[in-house]
Amino acid sequence: MQAPVLRGPDYFTAGLRLVMQPRLRLFVLLPLSINVLLFIGLIGLAVQQFDRLLEAFMPSLPDWLGFLQWLIWPLFALLVLVILFFSFTLLANLIAAPFNGFLAEKVEEVLRGNAAAPPFYWRELLAMVPRTLGRELRKLAYFLPRALALLVLSLIPGINFIATPLWILFGVWMMAVQYIDYPADNNKLGWDEMLAWLRERRWQCLGFGGMTYLMLLIPLVNLLAMPAAVAGATLFWVREGNPLEQPPQA
Repeated sequence: MQAPVLRGPDYFTAGLRLVMQPRLRLFVLLPLSINVLLFIGLIGLAVQQFDRLLEAFMPSLPDWLGFLQWLIWPLFALLVLVILFFSFTLLANLIAAPFNGFLAEKVEEVLRGNAAAPPFYWRELLAMVPRTLGRELRKLAYFLPRALALLVLSLIPGINFIATPLWILFGVWMMAVQYIDYPADNNKLGWDEMLAWLRERRWQCLGFGGMTYLMLLIPLVNLLAMPAAVAGATLFWVREGNPLEQPPQA
């Protein structure tokens, strides 16, 4: 039997195969277009702000320890990149929320055999905007206090060495929260109930979130990573949600 943590990445790769299918391609184009525009914006932001952020986070060392600068520079460069990554995904998911929720709904219809090729209706998409944006604000309320605590930790000399792995672990968890929430919300599962559902499947979530996190960090690959994560999270929801239900084939 496959270990739970290894099932998570499989959901992402299956989601990538799903969004490449012609019957779902139309629902992928909108979030994909948003992702392309924001990716271009992120590159510009990273070029402008990288040196300034690195200077803010790098600890000041006495002259006699100057040789350590070359050893710790990669760690704090990674920290800056992780913070920029969080900024990008936060903005991208807020803007793309209605489109991602819409995509999750159509993927679930296909997975459950309700529609071979789901129809596209603008009014259906627009009707999702208030609910999905409200849910994104709830995610933001969950994310910000924890991110702020990690940011403060990142600024404390001597302790900030552990900030980078904690940021990464938190990011992996947030990827699972972010994307699995779309099908959960479509099925009217409350926020607290959704978090409890994820905690019961913690290892599967970390596997899925880790794969999503990695793919979002790879240039060009990350353009398809968001819709693939939405489709993979929907497959995760369908297969893990009801153990008595016959799992659909991806």
